[in-house]
Amino acid sequence: MHHLKSVLFVPHGSPMFALHPGPAGAAMRALVPQLGTPRAIVVISPHWETAVPTVGFASRPETIHDFGGFDPRLYEMQYSAPGSPEVAAQVVSALQAAGLPSAQDTQRGLDHGAWIPLRQMFPDAHIPVVPLSVQSHLGPEHAYRVGQALAPLAAQNVLILGSGNITHNLRDLMVLRMQGGATPDYVQAFADWIYTQLVQRDVPGLLAYRQQLSGQRAHPTDEHLLPLFTAWGAAGADAQPEAFFRGISDEVIAMDGYTFH
Repeated sequence: MHHLKSVLFVPHGSPMFALHPGPAGAAMRALVPQLGTPRAIVVISPHWETAVPTVGFASRPETIHDFGGFDPRLYEMQYSAPGSPEVAAQVVSALQAAGLPSAQDTQRGLDHGAWIPLRQMFPDAHIPVVPLSVQSHLGPEHAYRVGQALAPLAAQNVLILGSGNITHNLRDLMVLRMQGGATPDYVQAFADWIYTQLVQRDVPGLLAYRQQLSGQRAHPTDEHLLPLFTAWGAAGADAQPEAFFRGISDEVIAMDGYTFH
């Protein structure tokens, strides 16, 4: 078995993923024994967007139910992992060392892009979690640089967990839900393109994903793909990405997840 570097990109699907983990959830759980016990988890979720990279310093981050109109059971779910102001301070130092601006938030909890995948993988909630925000207005290169800044932490048994979705077009999701129909071709086409860029380790090609027509359709906005770039940056340019799961749920959401060896 390869040594699994402490970097992952995982899908968070729709909030219903918490109730119906399916094969993607099973694949995420299957990774956990290979990870050992991380000292802490830095989770990058597209559902926390800020002007500059912002690090959560809460010692008991609350569970944020940042979605409406879903199954009532979802709003009762709590993920009571501790925070780690100590590791949060190391994240701030790492960003500063890379010449990136940063901010601190002592109140921020865990949004559903963070707690839903964490709950799949670490249901005991015993590992401290530090949330880190995304900057969708600054684009893929910036997200990759943030990841590069985090690389020293990945080498010190801090799990860098990018959470997002390989395709994320909510308008298409709503249309298919209301009208029915087949999964549009772009969903698999874009997931396949991403897979190829990753296994061929083509960082510049991946960062230019908006030049793909399927990329524009898969992501009307950048935020749900940015954590993938941050994960790859943290893993290092010589890391070999490997898909641990590939599949589509909710008609249009590619649930592919990647490890970086």
